[in-house]
Amino acid sequence: MQKNGTLWKDTDGADIQAHGGCILFHNGTYYWYGENKNAVTVKRRMDFIGFSCYTSKNLVDWKNEGLVFKAFKEPANHEAGIKCIGERPKVVYSKKLKKFVLWFHLDNMTYELRRAAWAISDSPVGPFEYMGSFKPNIRDCCDFTVFIDNDEKAYFICAGDMNKTMLIHEMDDTYTKFTGAYKAIFTDQAREAPVFYHVGDWYYSATSGCTGYSPNAMLYGTSEHIFGRWRLWDNPCMGRADYRKTFQGQSCNSLFANGRWYMMLDHWNPEDIRVSGYSILPVNFDGGYMEVLWEDEWNGIK
Repeated sequence: MQKNGTLWKDTDGADIQAHGGCILFHNGTYYWYGENKNAVTVKRRMDFIGFSCYTSKNLVDWKNEGLVFKAFKEPANHEAGIKCIGERPKVVYSKKLKKFVLWFHLDNMTYELRRAAWAISDSPVGPFEYMGSFKPNIRDCCDFTVFIDNDEKAYFICAGDMNKTMLIHEMDDTYTKFTGAYKAIFTDQAREAPVFYHVGDWYYSATSGCTGYSPNAMLYGTSEHIFGRWRLWDNPCMGRADYRKTFQGQSCNSLFANGRWYMMLDHWNPEDIRVSGYSILPVNFDGGYMEVLWEDEWNGIK
């Protein structure tokens, strides 16, 4: 059992460093990737360390597999070096290439770069080889997710235009390139931290407002087609008094387990980011309606 809203421990009793991440299920094992923030926070910033990986069979007991991607120490000006910002790692398995693909948001300390970066590996526990960065379809990229649809088509969904717009970019069947097709949604709504689902006849999005590390109200949107007309609705959170602050957390990624959907949250501590906590909460869907329910404990595979 792990207590939601707190910093979780691995099988060695150490703090789990997997912030802003995702959980990939592959060949009977769950792989949790995230930002390693195990350094001193100075004015809400720290050097880029890299991305951690933890493995589990039950989604509760997590073994530390170490850093699967390390920030470059040489040359000193490397775009993925220790003085850059590397955020929200998402790993997908490319059946076409038979390789694991890591995507992340790459930026400088003033958030003026706004690029998508990627790396590739033969193994889910790395090491991942850095392949470079770019602006998808020549558009800004900040907070993002990689969404694999029910037909295994992939979409890179990110906050763009200085976080004013959400952009849905279609990817090719290798999950390493973009087809050029994309759509802008939620224009001038200032949303970030996207999480997407496709359940029944509806696509659902969950996003955070743009208030930095300060919690705000999650909002959800719906569409009958991924490139269709999206409508932004209300806060889907319920079950605790601070639901209007997303339970003091922020949307992170989706997870399918126990025959149902869940949402991962980060509970950021901006004064000491390494002790930021986690939650995994159940999500219900009903014909275009979505709700995220608070539970005190996460019990993994039932």
